[in-house]
Amino acid sequence: MSNSKIMIDIQNVSKWYGQFQVLTDCTTEIKQGEVVVVCGPSGSGKSTLIKTVNGLEPFQKGDIVVDGISIANPRTDLTKLRSRVGMVFQHFELFPHLSITENLTIAQIKVLGRKEDEARKKGLAYLDRVGLSAHAKKFPAQLSGGQQQRVAIARALSMDPIAMLFDEPTSALDPEMINEVLDVMVELAKEGMTMMCVTHEMGFAKQVASRIIFMDQGKILEDCSKDEFFTGQRSERAQQFLNKILH
Repeated sequence: MSNSKIMIDIQNVSKWYGQFQVLTDCTTEIKQGEVVVVCGPSGSGKSTLIKTVNGLEPFQKGDIVVDGISIANPRTDLTKLRSRVGMVFQHFELFPHLSITENLTIAQIKVLGRKEDEARKKGLAYLDRVGLSAHAKKFPAQLSGGQQQRVAIARALSMDPIAMLFDEPTSALDPEMINEVLDVMVELAKEGMTMMCVTHEMGFAKQVASRIIFMDQGKILEDCSKDEFFTGQRSERAQQFLNKILH
């Protein structure tokens, strides 16, 4: 991994909501093919950090460079950049009035300019990959939460992303639906997709993470290999968090 190119470079990023500082001097990098899990207590800034990576959350200090493109540069076309960085949210963000097939193709057609046939072919191929081919003609409300989240992943993959961001993708799901989503993410990781995942699923982190970033109060307190994180924690705060979450 050491020779891989840096796909996401986060340098000294700070962010405020009015007087309240939500991110403080966050610095890390994610190389091509790495799977980095971002964890920490509620309100630690994890989701805010991941949303700054594709410009969904503006930040006031520092810079983030994604595949050579600076987010802080006012000339950067953020819409174009977002089309290359897949994002999967807590809530599936599918269009309720569109069929699953239409959900998979609309951004390909409108943002990437693909022909409808090509967009449908690609969307349905990814729908098949997440195991939901039989549901192409249904509407989101006809699917379970786990199925909707898998459609959201297929939609993101249809855009041929250079990296995937996951913001607590299983937190809104019933326990029995969590694994069907994590299984898709595990497969993506095995195939070498660059991934940044905010999650509390420590089993997933142990299985596929290259690195763990632990945040608290808007700061990155730990940025280490998963082995170091799970067996040789260096900060007391990370130890407390793990003891709580693993028991």
